[in-house]
Amino acid sequence: MTGSYTRSASFTITDARYVGGKIGADLRILHNYFGKPSLDSIEKYVEEVALLLRDGYLNTVDYGFRDSATNSWKLRLRYTATLGGYLTDARAGSLPDSADITGYGFYSFLTYSSSFLNLTGTEQQMVKNNLPFPRTTGDAPSALAGSNTTGHGYARNGAGVARDVYVAL
Repeated sequence: MTGSYTRSASFTITDARYVGGKIGADLRILHNYFGKPSLDSIEKYVEEVALLLRDGYLNTVDYGFRDSATNSWKLRLRYTATLGGYLTDARAGSLPDSADITGYGFYSFLTYSSSFLNLTGTEQQMVKNNLPFPRTTGDAPSALAGSNTTGHGYARNGAGVARDVYVAL
């Protein structure tokens, strides 16, 4: 699945890092609740989001805990790039602290925007080479039976992300 959006001409790396910083705050809360992700990796995730958001190449990015045997989420934070319209800039947090993720590993899955997919293969590789860590391809984990909470987002200067939180039953 891909998305497309256009950023404000004045949306800068500073704006993108502000939004990324809010995602980083959510990830730090996960770290405090569940011990993962590592603090070092959070900084890399924040920078990855900022770079992709700034250039209009982010569609969605998921962070959470999954069952690797079934490739299904147990707890997932999904951030979807948004532009204009109804943007919210909420405080980070309001995350479930009682999800049973015992035995499940931390996982992240990212999809690129149609703007990224419209780049040549060489241009795509250049973008990926400038990110703080490499990603591998794979299938998105499923989120079938559970609850979704939406309506939370982070934005600045006309662009941002909408967040939804999924918890498996």
